Amino acid sequence: MRKLLLCVVLLGICLIPLSVSGVSDKQETAVAQENGVEAANFASAPSYPAYISKITSMDGVTYLTVDYIQFLQGEEADRVFRQQEPDAGMDEAPDGYYILNEEKKTYTLPVAADAQVLMQIYNRSGSWDDADIVENEPISVAKLRSLFSGDNQELMGNFPYYVTVVDGKVVRIVQQFVP
Repeated sequence: MRKLLLCVVLLGICLIPLSVSGVSDKQETAVAQENGVEAANFASAPSYPAYISKITSMDGVTYLTVDYIQFLQGEEADRVFRQQEPDAGMDEAPDGYYILNEEKKTYTLPVAADAQVLMQIYNRSGSWDDADIVENEPISVAKLRSLFSGDNQELMGNFPYYVTVVDGKVVRIVQQFVP
């Protein structure tokens, strides 16, 4: 059963262009234009939620190591939460979402040099106490790489990200805010 499930998931990741972000073509283009980024057509490319475990560079290429997850919201999150956490003493997923990571397996993918990176919250000043939310703030791939170093690495790795891959390269990374 697990092998069948794994095959279905891998098939979905490789072949079925799904947009799990729930953002329409027009919304996505508007966000790109609003943030000063040339509007690429990401709507037809699959975007998947994942944890980023590390970001490395080799021979001038940046690589993202990800662990794909399921980021569930609403009624689906509540249902899965009750199944996975029967002794929690709660009927609903805290904060309206639940992250399911049944198979902890990482994949390392090259990042396009011009990849779009949109953040919601991160350590801008050197102190997480000063961190505030700026919706879809564009940053460079180099800045993201710097955030995954030192004291920030573990904290940044705890956020889910939506990763868009086109032609085998990561072209877009969007941090998912979680309360």
